Formats: sequence, structure tokens, C-alpha cells
Amino acid sequence: MGEESKVNPQTSAMIAKIFGVTSKRVQQLAADGTIETIDTPKGRRYDLIPTVQMYITHLADKANGREKKEKDSDLETLKLEAETKNKIAKSRMVELELAELEGSMHRAEDVESVLTDHIMLVRSMLMAMPGKLAVDLSKSKTATEASERIKREVYQIMGYLAEYKYDPDEFKKRVRERQGWSERHGERENE
Repeated sequence: MGEESKVNPQTSAMIAKIFGVTSKRVQQLAADGTIETIDTPKGRRYDLIPTVQMYITHLADKANGREKKEKDSDLETLKLEAETKNKIAKSRMVELELAELEGSMHRAEDVESVLTDHIMLVRSMLMAMPGKLAVDLSKSKTATEASERIKREVYQIMGYLAEYKYDPDEFKKRVRERQGWSERHGERENE
């Protein structure tokens, strides 16, 4: 075996002493791939000759500005990726706004508002039922007759619930209200 194939494992403390840096800096250089470690029976070590050569190459690149160009290139790539993500996000927002304006998608707050109005109407119908039925029930001659009158009133409210249909115009109206658009403005856009 030749002299060049012989491995000379060194600790990070020894490499730090040779380079004139701290052991922590040596570990950082290994972590970022500037220098490499080898496996030995005593753990991770640094092969002296290749490690010194890699560090010299690193310092030469740094002195000649090559490292900065690589970092600038990486930063430019990151900047382009960020701009692309930003444009994709803006495009998605425009798509969602368009879907909302077309009525194919509704915001949760609009759905909640429409349902709340619907529930409040049913609630008011239920709350009005005792007053509405009081006179009729006082005229009832039998419990069966009173029960039938109450049943008709309940079925009327249930019929209202069963007949409820989705109204896209109601949601369009909510969007215009939320956006602060007047009816007149919305009409001009439709012309």
C-alpha cells in the first residue's frame, strides 16, 4: 500500500487547532459539507490530509468570491420560489373570489347568516304558535279537536321547512352587502 492511501484520523479538537478555529466551527464546517468526517472504531473523525485540502479549497473559493456567487444563486432561487408561491396564492384567491361572485362557492359567514335568518323565522313561527292557537283551542270541545288544531299548525311550520329551497340570489345579495356594493352598483355590472 502506498503512503497516500493511509488514513490519519484526527479529532475535531486537533483539526480546530490546525485551522485556528474552535471545535464547534469544525463541526459546523462538517455539517454544511465543507469538510467530511470518516467512521473509525473511536467514532467520527477527520482524515487529516483530505480535510486540510477541503478547507484550503473552501478558503480559496471564499477569497475568490465563488462562495458568495453560490449563495447569491441560492438566494435568487429562494426569491423566485417565494414569488412563484405568492403568485399562485394570489391566483387562487382570485379564483375563489370569482367562484363566490358566480355563486358556485359561499363563504361560511354568508351561509351562517342565511341559516340564522331561516332559523330565526322558524323560531318566531314557533313562538307565535301559542298566541295564534289560544283562541282556537279555547273554542275546542274535545282534547282530540284541540290536538288536531295543534297538529295542523305544527305541520304548517314543518311544511315551510320542507319547502325551503336554496336561493342563489340570497347569497349574491349577502356578498354585495358584505362587499359594500349597492344594488345600483350591482345592477350596473350586470348590464
